[in-house]
Amino acid sequence: MPSNADDHDRLAWRLTAILLKLNQGDQVAPEQLAEEFSVHPRTIRRDLHERFAFLPLQRKEGAYRLDPAYLGKLNYRDLERFAALAGVSGLFPRLDAAFLRELFDKQLQDTLLVQGPIFEPLDANAAVFDQLRLAIAQHRPVQLTYKKPEGQKRVRVLPYRLINHMGVWYLAATDQDAIKAYALSRIAHLDIKQDERFEPQPHIQALVEQEDSIWLNEKKTEAVLTVSAEVASYFRRRALIPQQRIDKEIEDGGLIISGKFAHPSQLLPIVRYWLPHLRIVSPSPWQEQLDQGLRNYLHPRQEAPT
Repeated sequence: MPSNADDHDRLAWRLTAILLKLNQGDQVAPEQLAEEFSVHPRTIRRDLHERFAFLPLQRKEGAYRLDPAYLGKLNYRDLERFAALAGVSGLFPRLDAAFLRELFDKQLQDTLLVQGPIFEPLDANAAVFDQLRLAIAQHRPVQLTYKKPEGQKRVRVLPYRLINHMGVWYLAATDQDAIKAYALSRIAHLDIKQDERFEPQPHIQALVEQEDSIWLNEKKTEAVLTVSAEVASYFRRRALIPQQRIDKEIEDGGLIISGKFAHPSQLLPIVRYWLPHLRIVSPSPWQEQLDQGLRNYLHPRQEAPT
């Protein structure tokens, strides 16, 4: 029986393919699309009438086409972004027709970055979300209160992007030239500086775009690891650590790989997950930190009796 993830992937693929056809100026007929995607024509009509309600579609003799004024304005990356949203009603606080129109506005597209299909509900933070999107699009500095376990902190930042990483929304912003990620759920008392603008720095934009985590740090440390033969195939198949590179194939079938990390805490959970098949060769203090953590877990200190 197909999983929900499989259903979502098929839905995303179908909607992306239909959008691509419409953007190219094709006329699409529900019966033909139903045959192509192995679904009932009613499903295609629901796609066109509900999921694509935000698009200016024209209907003639049972076929649909995009208003010629909009032709070619969507690129393939736009379509991929829409596919990431397809059927995910809780990912954004306002997944309505007006919001979807904005997604195809180039300036507002560049305020969002989605990394993964799971999401946290943002109902309570919808106003902050919308304010930050506009501040990013208009390049306005913002002053915000950030809530941390040790207390609240008032900071002035330059916002670059809203990132959904592993289901959690973050604001990527610079604080005194240092790039940081702020969890949206901890942001309060947002104040957009409407009378000010900043010029986004290309190297910061590139860093945010290319980073596959929320460890937004320009200074990365290269780590070298050994991978046992038992799990080497997983690391050959795809990158499982940031900026993964296979440096050497070992005779027993294992690997020596390397990657770049902003902090030991970015790597250590990965190694713990793959224990005992991964080991950190360098930096050696990171392996020592891992070993000490495992010792503390296996042999916790007992409180002396009073």
